Amino acid sequence: MAEEFTSIGLIGKYADASVGATLRGLRDYLQGHDVDVLLDEATAEVWPDHDMTTASRPHIGEHCDLAIVVGGDGTLLNAARSLANYRIALLGINLGRLGFLTDISPDQMQDKLDAILAGEYREDRRFLLHTSIIRDGEELSESEALNDVVVHKWDVARMIEVETYVDGRFLNTVRSDGLIVSTPTGSTAYALSGGGPILQPSLDAVILVPICPHTLSHRPIVVHGESEIEIVVGGAGQSHAQVTCDGQINLGLVSGDRVQIKKKPHEARLIHPLDHDYFHILRAKLGWG
Repeated sequence: MAEEFTSIGLIGKYADASVGATLRGLRDYLQGHDVDVLLDEATAEVWPDHDMTTASRPHIGEHCDLAIVVGGDGTLLNAARSLANYRIALLGINLGRLGFLTDISPDQMQDKLDAILAGEYREDRRFLLHTSIIRDGEELSESEALNDVVVHKWDVARMIEVETYVDGRFLNTVRSDGLIVSTPTGSTAYALSGGGPILQPSLDAVILVPICPHTLSHRPIVVHGESEIEIVVGGAGQSHAQVTCDGQINLGLVSGDRVQIKKKPHEARLIHPLDHDYFHILRAKLGWG
């Protein structure tokens, strides 16, 4: 039997009051079980009558062994990044659309939680990408991504030019709308719409997908998950590029900036019901026969 959870944090979609009904149902359900419950303080702002103990995200990471995340995949991506340095597991309740990561619907919630709190669940470990932005030899910023890191054009209808290196070896120079560096988790997100392959989440690999390349021979490539990737922004005076992590963290880039990407040592722990089936999810979400 797997680890039983005794302290649970509740995290809802940011600045969205529609999560209130599901969170109230969770609160009432968990009050009937022998578990301690904390409410994410940012979530409490959209649920003022919550009547619960609130805590910061780091406090939840340090003191809870499970976080139940209510929202869509974007909400879980945000929670995974902020809690990645802690051992806490993540369980998603899907109020969004696709739900590749948040795979429990509100109407299934209590039945699934009965089993999960009894230690009957599957644990799925996913790696994240750590990103550093280097400008003039100094680190300007760093961030993390569970899905993808994207270097892309900003707000003008012109291509950008980037050089890509894998483990210090030159791969290519591409003029395009950008480049997606994706984990297997992100292979069903932006990378898929760019023509990249779907990778089973357990694979130790990273996908590089050019976005609308000027030369059609530039195709997606899969490299080892331990590879260190560096993307150098080219083009004299170029200042219309930016880097985005999981579609939520943005930073402007200038010519000569280096985006260094490597696997983060800490993994995200995703919890699923015992009947979770990744291939069933692909069929259901992508409309396969």
